[in-house]
Amino acid sequence: MGSAPPAPRPPDRIDAGPILLRRWTPDDAPALLAAVAASHPHLRPWMPWALEEPTLEAEAAFVAESVRAFDDGTEFLYGMFTPDGSIVGASGLRPHVGGGVLEIGYWVHAGHTRRGYASAAARALTAAALALPGITSVEIRCDVANVASASVPRGLGYRLDRVVEDRITAPAEAGPLMVWITEG
Repeated sequence: MGSAPPAPRPPDRIDAGPILLRRWTPDDAPALLAAVAASHPHLRPWMPWALEEPTLEAEAAFVAESVRAFDDGTEFLYGMFTPDGSIVGASGLRPHVGGGVLEIGYWVHAGHTRRGYASAAARALTAAALALPGITSVEIRCDVANVASASVPRGLGYRLDRVVEDRITAPAEAGPLMVWITEG
């Protein structure tokens, strides 16, 4: 008796127009550290994981966990790369309880904001997610105070489905969480 076929998953690489989404590899850890370190003051207000100073050990552990999760089919995290190979951020898909729904998350390097990279990544990941068997909708969640992040789903035609109470996990958060949704 053979092993079960792998669960459907998005591709390892996704052309997202001005950027390439590529799953992380262990070799990415030093460049990821440089991108996170350069963006730390920009990310710290919004990202709970950015409360600590970045280290090579932490980024290498993040990459290793990302590789494992992608291989296991539990989460699909990508680096956002320019054509010259520079890291301009990260994005990914994670499942939600109840099935049929994937959530997109993203962050952009402080030196590369307002160039449409988060929108390009979210657009490409939306298409990749909705092409997977059994996925009926995609969500983007962000704190009500994060106006820049909310502009991404709004600009892509997602609809604001609901605002839910959430705990504050980063300094700039207000607490309530906007849940934007698109359906396939």
